[in-house]
Amino acid sequence: MNITTHTPTLRLVTSDGETIADSSTLEGLWTEEQYLRLTDYSNRLIEFTEGFIEVLPMPTTRHQAISKFLFFMLSAFLDPRGGTVFYSPLRLRIREGKFREPDLMAARDASDPRLQNAYWLGADLVMEIVSEDDPERDTVTKRADYAEGGVPEYWIVNPIDETITVLRLEGEQYAEHGVFGRGDRATSTLLDAFGVNVTEVLEAH
Repeated sequence: MNITTHTPTLRLVTSDGETIADSSTLEGLWTEEQYLRLTDYSNRLIEFTEGFIEVLPMPTTRHQAISKFLFFMLSAFLDPRGGTVFYSPLRLRIREGKFREPDLMAARDASDPRLQNAYWLGADLVMEIVSEDDPERDTVTKRADYAEGGVPEYWIVNPIDETITVLRLEGEQYAEHGVFGRGDRATSTLLDAFGVNVTEVLEAH
């Protein structure tokens, strides 16, 4: 099975040439099954909401350096405590009809039944690194999405304004635990004693 991409369209094609899905004709009509099959065979980050797919930009070196640093910090903290952390691409199902692919997502219990092989049904903590192409996607849209999905803690790592915003879920919305800048230690409310030096995160390489 092959994926052909032609901005702004995407096609999912079998090895014998059968078109399974074509974004030029399915805009707003994609099914979960088509989205899952598309992302199974694509090397791009693709998210899904109510029949629409969104192809995310390829990460930059700086983005990946920050992601790598945070992954190792979270892994070193969670693994000995029985938790786990993974990095994109890995799908998180917010609800029926909506999937996101967080830069990092973690669970305090590695045997949590929500952590399915094809995609996770929930997470305890997610982190997104803000992309310059569309900062609102991570700071506004995904803030609402992860709250809708019941994710207890959301970290917005913003290299643009050099801050890390840590949000905790209160009811159906997030409240700010803190906005941390250079020289600060960004801390978790969910993971007792976990924190990172913001300067070290921003200067990761």
